[in-house]
Amino acid sequence: MWERERVSEKNVDSMQYRFDGPEQAPVLVMGPSLGATWHMWDRQVPELTKQWRVFRFDMPGHGGAPAHPAGSVADLTARLLATLDSLGVQRFGYAGCALGGAIGIELALRRPERLASLAVIAASPRFGTADEFRRRGVIVRTNGLDPIARSAPERWFTGGFAAAQPAITEWAVQMVRTTDPGCYIAACEALASFDVRAELGSVGVPTLVLVGSEDQVTGPAEARTLVAGVPDARLAVVPGASHLVPVEQPAAVTDLLVRHFSTAWQPAFESATGQTALPATAVAVPGQPAPAVVPAQPAPVAEIAPAAVPQQPHGRPDPYDSGIKVRREVLGDAHVDRVLAGTDDFSGDFQELLTRYAWGEVWDRPGLDRRTRSCVTLTALVAGGHAEELPVHIRAALRNGLTPAEIKEVLLQTAVYCGVPAADRAFRVAQQVVREETTPQE
Repeated sequence: MWERERVSEKNVDSMQYRFDGPEQAPVLVMGPSLGATWHMWDRQVPELTKQWRVFRFDMPGHGGAPAHPAGSVADLTARLLATLDSLGVQRFGYAGCALGGAIGIELALRRPERLASLAVIAASPRFGTADEFRRRGVIVRTNGLDPIARSAPERWFTGGFAAAQPAITEWAVQMVRTTDPGCYIAACEALASFDVRAELGSVGVPTLVLVGSEDQVTGPAEARTLVAGVPDARLAVVPGASHLVPVEQPAAVTDLLVRHFSTAWQPAFESATGQTALPATAVAVPGQPAPAVVPAQPAPVAEIAPAAVPQQPHGRPDPYDSGIKVRREVLGDAHVDRVLAGTDDFSGDFQELLTRYAWGEVWDRPGLDRRTRSCVTLTALVAGGHAEELPVHIRAALRNGLTPAEIKEVLLQTAVYCGVPAADRAFRVAQQVVREETTPQE
């Protein structure tokens, strides 16, 4: 009835997966959340396999899967498709939670011919801010996964559920704790760089957007953003549930998925006529009001002509766009937004020069990786006596993958070549910044 495979360590293009259900049934792919394994869908499988062949997969480094980090949602999506290709699965339905939901949106945007119908759970077109996820990566790189694991129940479940279900709460903690740290950090980077808000109008498959009413991570506001942007989307809000709603309210989620895929994934959908609407239905949850299913109004999509790419002399593209991207990735959105908000007619040209040449020309060159560039930058700041610039670049070094121990080694070497007083100031600054950046938030 089911198959399970752990992929070869050499095959980095494949994912660890499991099949359940009849071999000849249409395939329904189910993607997990960051930190979770395919077991988060265990309560849905018995009902779903009555109609579909359910394919579940683990993210790299999760659930014992090979630890080959993937740093973007596009990379994760490509690996999933490579795995499905190897199994001869061409067209399928897809349901994904959080990071798994981002993969579903990516599939709908990049490979719509493969996707029959879509359900995204606890998802968003942009997950919080890039700064939040990159800081989480810094914490894991410094302290390991234990602080993130211990706080997982607070993010995933309502307080009442966590108190009433200690076994499931402990399962959640252990599931995160046993994840490969490097793969977790890479997945944080994938969420940090994921932003498809401007592209939602291009999603052309019937889509169910499902969210727990108490979700504090990607809650109803984010769900409504998805519904407003996707032309053929419906919203289901499950009361009494937080972020990992398939675990907390399994019966409600199962019923909603069955109704969506049974209705929206029909031969009529496969025809040239296109779309089949999901009727507005409700699911009763014992002791709770039924989840609201709100039909979405199609949002008008404006046709915008692509802007001309500014050219520098000799036909070179203007490096400003790549510069602002690198500047934000290295220094953080909050810092860059704060600096740019303070510009005026007097300082604006200087900030543009920094973005275009320091970040677009130098930091974006392929000759050195960002870790190395951070080492060079810290050394240069110490040598030049620019202690006021050190805090932002200590934070940048942590974002770029340097550990506190490696930063310490850089500063120790500056004591030899730049002078003990300069290194002493640098150590005092770095000590404070490292403490702030690597201490888990309560």
